[in-house]
Amino acid sequence: MSNLLSSNFYAEVGGRPTFEKLCVEFYKGVADDPVLKPMYPEEDLGPAAERLTMFLEQYWGGPGTYSEQRGHPRLRMRHMPFKVNPDARDRWLLHMRAAVDTLGLSPLHEATLWDYLERAAQAMVNTVDE
Repeated sequence: MSNLLSSNFYAEVGGRPTFEKLCVEFYKGVADDPVLKPMYPEEDLGPAAERLTMFLEQYWGGPGTYSEQRGHPRLRMRHMPFKVNPDARDRWLLHMRAAVDTLGLSPLHEATLWDYLERAAQAMVNTVDE
């Protein structure tokens, strides 16, 4: 089997350690964000970081642990109880941008990841209310 056929984004960017770092760095920003932090039920953001890590791992070709533990992602449904307006989206992207910048990815991998994150953030917007 050629290496080209067996490789995937998850492996190319460093696997779980890369996604763990991304999520840990992201939630450092969320922890101090007055709009985003109240959206997380746990005082400790560790469980949220683990859920996001598992989701991103699975999305990008890693283990399917997220679906095994939590079922189908259904992202819009899971975010519906929260008011995700353009401000919340922009704050999410601000903290995610800072986290992505810590990874040192190749320009192609960074652009691929960022394109997905921007589209995903936009898709979660469920209100324009303040």
